[in-house]
Amino acid sequence: MHRIVIVGGGAGGLELATRLGDKLGKSQRANITLIDRCPTHVWKPLLHEVATGSLDTHAHQIEYAAQAHWHHFEFVRGELIGLDREAKLLRLEAVFDAEGNGEEILPARNITYDTLVLALGSRTHFFGVPGAQANAITLDTLEQAELLRRRLLQTCMKHRARNTAGKQDTLHIAIIGGGATGVELSAELRRMEKGFRQFGLHPSGHESDINVTLVEAGPRVLPALPARIASTTTELLGKLGIDVSLGDPVIEVERHQITTKGGRDIPADITIWAAGIKAPDVLASLDGLSVNRINQVMVSRSLQSETDPNVFAIGDCASCSWTGGRMVPPRAQAAHQQATYLANALRARVKGRSFGEFRYMDHGSLVSLGSLSAVGNLMGGVIGGNILIEGLVAKFMYAALYRKHLAAVCGRRRMVVDLVVHGLRRVAMPSVKLH
Repeated sequence: MHRIVIVGGGAGGLELATRLGDKLGKSQRANITLIDRCPTHVWKPLLHEVATGSLDTHAHQIEYAAQAHWHHFEFVRGELIGLDREAKLLRLEAVFDAEGNGEEILPARNITYDTLVLALGSRTHFFGVPGAQANAITLDTLEQAELLRRRLLQTCMKHRARNTAGKQDTLHIAIIGGGATGVELSAELRRMEKGFRQFGLHPSGHESDINVTLVEAGPRVLPALPARIASTTTELLGKLGIDVSLGDPVIEVERHQITTKGGRDIPADITIWAAGIKAPDVLASLDGLSVNRINQVMVSRSLQSETDPNVFAIGDCASCSWTGGRMVPPRAQAAHQQATYLANALRARVKGRSFGEFRYMDHGSLVSLGSLSAVGNLMGGVIGGNILIEGLVAKFMYAALYRKHLAAVCGRRRMVVDLVVHGLRRVAMPSVKLH
């Protein structure tokens, strides 16, 4: 059978494997394999909620092995380290014990393919800022989000102990990067603080003693979105007590302080870097594949690599042209649209038929600002224009995006059951994770 191998189980990769498994794997017209270095999937836009303890990862993660069994594809755990395009062969690194004792669980392996789809997502781009990689926490993976959650919890507990002992001081958190991740995380921190106060893990008081500073190098937050959304978001962040610093890039990150180009020294008990992305470095070393300056695979309108028509790329790791000289933005909606297109295109490819070009449709963007609010814009043929939305309506639509993703990979019936179960869990569980 035709062998389709998908590397990366993010929003696009997992949806593509599920769709192809249901259509080609079930009927045994193709062998579908999904490769990922982690055993479970969590929708990346939810990581800021994982980091602040407002989302239970065990309730929201999808196990790749179970998904593969239910949807007729094969899951292989491993990390891509090499590619031989002539032999159509992938090289995977060995998998070692996560506890850190160095024991090898799975050996290094080779995987053959007829069609290869790269869906490796993106990683944090530190732009060469001194101390950034060593002293700042990022939100690329579930493990990093859990690390940040534990660090926040422990720091708040230490802060409470100091205040109980009579040492009145302020806890400082610095977030570098005013994109969607930085904005959502800064707002979610206020929700976390409220929960910690409620359960006695943070000093009680009428005013916040967690100082959150959001630092953006550009002239406004959310630079990829319309200016009126940025101004509305800045106003809402101000109401939440977030200190927004604009037009002053960070030039150094130390353990307890960050320094900006304008000479400002900002204290930071915890520093979070959310300033930019790039595709994984391994893509730049894959047997001559053409990549851009941030390691994204250069693809045509059919999402095929400009170097090799047997290699496709989707999501954040693909550089695909759009309209007016623009590129398809690294958003979850783009990965979803590309997965939908490629599922149909690869079915045609297996049958020996031609397939058309990918066309991206921008439906707008939504940014969460805590438990009861969001802001964003809707655009496209359905509404006939571009409108600004905010508040509870925007928050409801933001939550619906995750449900749409869940329906795409698990089916609508399971999505509805999941919605009911998690709604009941929220009634009986604390609003934040306390351990």
